[in-house]
Amino acid sequence: MPLLGLFYPRRGNFITVIGDLAQMADVRQVKAAMRGGSALPVHSFNGPRLVPGLDMSDHLNFWKAGYPAVMVTDTAFYRNPNYHSATDTPDTLDYPRMAQVVQGVYAAVLTLTAQ
Repeated sequence: MPLLGLFYPRRGNFITVIGDLAQMADVRQVKAAMRGGSALPVHSFNGPRLVPGLDMSDHLNFWKAGYPAVMVTDTAFYRNPNYHSATDTPDTLDYPRMAQVVQGVYAAVLTLTAQ
């Protein structure tokens, strides 16, 4: 989506927290916690559910059941040419950055459970 290039870095060295328009506070909270738990840059996006890709993960089932949920993503097919293809192999993954994502998600879970 070319329009997103106006707001987000071209270099794929970040993770994104995504939610629908009703979840702005949730997305901000997860983003802040992840930034506090990892050096990896964290961005966010809230949009209407009709945005392609916004509902393409496990969080959709929570939305359908009426539960709030966010998606933590590397933006998948928007910037990874290997995503879900035959070339999506272990040697194309960035394990140090994946570890930073895990650290950030861990910090977010601790923050959310402390409430």
